Amino acid sequence: MIGADAIVKCLEKEGVTTLFGYPGVAICPFFNSILNTKIESILVRSEQNAAHAASGYARVTGKPGVCVATSGPGATNLITGIATAYADSIPLICITGQVDSSLLGGDVFQEADITGAAESFVKYSYLVKDANDIPRIMKEAFHIATTGRKGPVLIDVPIDIQNKTISGFKYPEEVNMRTYKPTIKGHAVQLKKVINELQKAKKPVILAGGGVILSGAQKELRDFSHKYGIPVVTTMMGISSIPSDDPLYYGMIGNNGRSYANYAMAESDLLIVIGARIADRAVSSPDLVAKDTVLIHIDVDPAEIGKNVGPTIPLVGDIKHIFSDLSKDNAVCDFTKWVSELNECRSQSKPRKSPRKSFVDPAAFITSLSSKLGNNDVYVADVGQNQMWSCMYYIAKSGRFLTSGGMGTMGYSIPAAIGAKKADMKRNVVAVCGDGSFQMSMNELATMVENKIPIKIVVFNNGYLGLVREYQHNTYKANYSMVNLGSVPDLSKIAEAYNIPFIRMNNGKNMDEVIDKFLSEKGWGLMECMLDPMDTVK
Repeated sequence: MIGADAIVKCLEKEGVTTLFGYPGVAICPFFNSILNTKIESILVRSEQNAAHAASGYARVTGKPGVCVATSGPGATNLITGIATAYADSIPLICITGQVDSSLLGGDVFQEADITGAAESFVKYSYLVKDANDIPRIMKEAFHIATTGRKGPVLIDVPIDIQNKTISGFKYPEEVNMRTYKPTIKGHAVQLKKVINELQKAKKPVILAGGGVILSGAQKELRDFSHKYGIPVVTTMMGISSIPSDDPLYYGMIGNNGRSYANYAMAESDLLIVIGARIADRAVSSPDLVAKDTVLIHIDVDPAEIGKNVGPTIPLVGDIKHIFSDLSKDNAVCDFTKWVSELNECRSQSKPRKSPRKSFVDPAAFITSLSSKLGNNDVYVADVGQNQMWSCMYYIAKSGRFLTSGGMGTMGYSIPAAIGAKKADMKRNVVAVCGDGSFQMSMNELATMVENKIPIKIVVFNNGYLGLVREYQHNTYKANYSMVNLGSVPDLSKIAEAYNIPFIRMNNGKNMDEVIDKFLSEKGWGLMECMLDPMDTVK
């Protein structure tokens, strides 16, 4: 057995059935070895999209997504996808080929210090120097990626190490890393403090972040909220942690969130932050959390607690375990008056202004589209105005809402949707993007078609980089710079080139019927929605 065989054998031991990648000479031994397995290799059209597809796969399965690239530009092209996963705590195993180890440091053809270049965006990285270390390294990599605060792990393997014969293969049964022991269970004293504060509170609010979903604690969140009647708001990454029709859910917070969600957080006397870092997109200023508010911050990563806003009670641990422990206590609470106040605030909320009738209203479209998706379907939002509209008007059921939150990476939705669909071919998966983000990853239409991965794609076309145009309109008095995308490409011809059914919606006429037709067709689909070029998020 050679090193490349050992890597593949380790992937089999970890139950990997699918990986996304792009070959090159420095990783060819690995791809040659994988031919002897049942692991399916999906050839993407750009390495960055291999990481995005692996991310979508990981977020649906709950298991690490695997992406593979060659040395030099292949490896460096992965970095944006790795950084995107790191910012949102998505577990990835990123394997890169490297030049011969005897040539490292010589600036030879396609050499890049990828472990150094990616250092800021990985939980850990390995440069394999001995083929016999591969089983241990792979076991550790999967353990690190999936425990504590989840995230990407990079394994860089020189070509000579891949080709070197190993003395014997034995995959470790367990991992024991002295310097890496993440906390799972919450401290008993801190748990008791949470219950005590809950009993004293008059206006508590739960702020749920992406950590709730990463922990698989959606049911536990809802049970805890309903047990005590506590209102819930979410960050962008927390969307779909609780259904939109839940009577205790008040929407997303932040500059582009619901006014009544922001009101709930601003007026609360007890804010329970769960699996969220309270970054600037959710809370633009720490002052928005009232000084007299008791702040409980629960997260599996101690580095996140207090990073942006100082907590009254810090609580480190896995969220699912935390909810399980909290449910053992029974606080005496009555928050009906507070819930009635929030319901009144919600009822007085002003509806979104309607755009010109000669164009598609994105708010109405997203509301209709998401309402027609099945309970377990997946909605993937890209970045830009389409993301803001999606966050505001997506109707969450028990399915998943995926987007690039922490890094805000344009071009994420199509490859992530491909990965999500590959993770569960029985689910419907819809990617919603702008005309700018679509053109960043439309090359992956080939990946979708060639590998028979039928996703539906919606493109909001306003001829601009809409969110930047909106910012320039407000900040620079409509002095637009580098935001006009023009009128090309013709998406109907793009769809024809890939043999994908195409629908163009010019306005809101017969919207429900058109969406029904779009979703009911088997296989792939591309829909272009023509938007008012001057339409705004709010």
